[in-house]
Amino acid sequence: MSESIQLHLLQPGQRGTIAKVNSTGALRRRFVEMGIVKGEMILLERHAPLGDPMAYFIKGYHLALRKEEAAQIEVILG
Repeated sequence: MSESIQLHLLQPGQRGTIAKVNSTGALRRRFVEMGIVKGEMILLERHAPLGDPMAYFIKGYHLALRKEEAAQIEVILG
């Protein structure tokens, strides 16, 4: 199994499979509601001009996350 990295470290065009969500409470519930769950494929589409937020594609829709939020999600490249 490949080593996991934080979601915000992906480069535009890179895909990853969600391996772990390292948050609790309301933020974790919000991630689940957005479809950010273990095993889902996520694609980094692009960064905002100043680097934050970042645009992702997951489960057929576009999602913007701040770097601090994306840092709580671990993905396996591929």
